Amino acid sequence: MAAAESDSKSLFSLDSYHVSEELGFILPDPLEELPPYYQPWMDIALRVPELVQSHELRFHVNKVSEDNKPTKTFEKPWFSVDTLSVQMPLLSSQFLQKHRELRLAHLALSVMTMGYAWQEGENNPVEMLPHNLAVPYWEVSQRLGLPPILTHADAVLANWRKKDPEGPFDVENLALLVSLPGGDSVRGFFMVTLLVELAALPALRNIPTVINGVRCGDTEAVARALEDISQSLQDMTDALKLMHVYVEPSIFYGIMRIYLSGWKDNPCMPKGLVYEGVQTEPMEFSGGSAAQSSLLHCFDELLGVKHEAKSGAFLTRMRNYMPPAHKQLIQDISLQPSLKSFVQQQASEGLHEAFQQCVTKLLGLRSYHINVVSRFITVPAARARQLRNQSQDLEAETIGTAPTALEERGTGGSCIMTFLKTVRDQTKEAFLPETSKEMNRHS
Repeated sequence: MAAAESDSKSLFSLDSYHVSEELGFILPDPLEELPPYYQPWMDIALRVPELVQSHELRFHVNKVSEDNKPTKTFEKPWFSVDTLSVQMPLLSSQFLQKHRELRLAHLALSVMTMGYAWQEGENNPVEMLPHNLAVPYWEVSQRLGLPPILTHADAVLANWRKKDPEGPFDVENLALLVSLPGGDSVRGFFMVTLLVELAALPALRNIPTVINGVRCGDTEAVARALEDISQSLQDMTDALKLMHVYVEPSIFYGIMRIYLSGWKDNPCMPKGLVYEGVQTEPMEFSGGSAAQSSLLHCFDELLGVKHEAKSGAFLTRMRNYMPPAHKQLIQDISLQPSLKSFVQQQASEGLHEAFQQCVTKLLGLRSYHINVVSRFITVPAARARQLRNQSQDLEAETIGTAPTALEERGTGGSCIMTFLKTVRDQTKEAFLPETSKEMNRHS
């Protein structure tokens, strides 16, 4: 009896990792408003696209003139008849108490920061983020365990609402809380990514079943769970196909992409960005990237996918851009008994097939992602180079406004196609030996 109780207590579960039963890694019911004290942030954050277009965002964020420069943080509620008639005050983050308040604050400050940094494109990025934005942004980031830059956890996981609360969870019924330049394609890009996250929910729920099944030698339970994970991976791929419906490649490449870019491994900002009032030396942070989603990291650890040094180092670094509880889940999955070894030791054809099918579907998802990246980055980049070589008017085409320094890079700073193909090829190595040889022969 004591042994049974001990086993029960040590069962692996998702309870302590901030994983929602209904939504997985997605933040349930994100707040749409902050306490009134923080209205100056929301007033600007909600208008980022139009303020960037009119080249006024930096003006509204910048410090008040030297004569009126605040000497300390506003510690009492600050109100204005027209909050956009003056520059943004320095507000204390101390009144943000709940997790969802902190997440919305981080999202609003992130969107303002991306717009501020890239308002004038690659030719005139800023070197310093003003203290009235940088200081509270740093404080909120520290409290959440996130970096002070727009992440997948902000733009996707915490940036949604249903238009009709009783309606379906689909692109047509979803809206962004805050946006970036790019119109409907921005909404499409983030909402389709959100649906990919949602499609992963059955797979996420089955990870503890697999781990506990391996621990107690329950071959049938592991096989059934792997079958569910395979279907979920296929559903993720199907959801990703909606990118072609809701996102215009020229707008993604020519307008949106720079606002998702960071100040690490970016030739436009080789020294990084100074967060005024935080530290005097510039800091470097990567832009938003699909590699910041916890999903594929969990599946890699579960299935035993090993990445080579360079791509592995990038993926490991991207874990620092995830909510800490999600990063911890990935780490804890990696410490569990090897699923692949367990499968190899069992004389179960059904289990072998279920495992192989999981790896096949993960490989298919990564291959399809390469297809998407080709259409949204590689092809538009080639078109932009062609227009430049022909000395044509680049402004006549949307892709002509895209930063040339990012042509071969993803928004996270990686050499995008080389990275994605390397990661895909390493996924093949997770197959059981006989299939791995077969795959390599045909690749």
